[in-house]
Amino acid sequence: MKLRNSIENNEGTIIDVRTPAEFQSGHAVGSINIPLHEIIRRIQELQKMKTPLILCCASGGRSAQASYLLSQHKIECLDAGSWINIHSLQA
Repeated sequence: MKLRNSIENNEGTIIDVRTPAEFQSGHAVGSINIPLHEIIRRIQELQKMKTPLILCCASGGRSAQASYLLSQHKIECLDAGSWINIHSLQA
């Protein structure tokens, strides 16, 4: 429910952790592409973003990993799984 509310009320920041090529092929409106392998390197940038960070990828595996990494740095985040889940809530 929190995920749905955050997306419908335009709260937080949507982070797509897929590769740039995957992101180019389609993504949720307003999402920012930060590939999973860049998450730790860009942690200071992510700490400054509007929370919760709403994480998505292709099927949910990478977004779950990103959620775990960010929670270790005390960053509020929500794992949305597939970017299509977010896209369907935005429609």
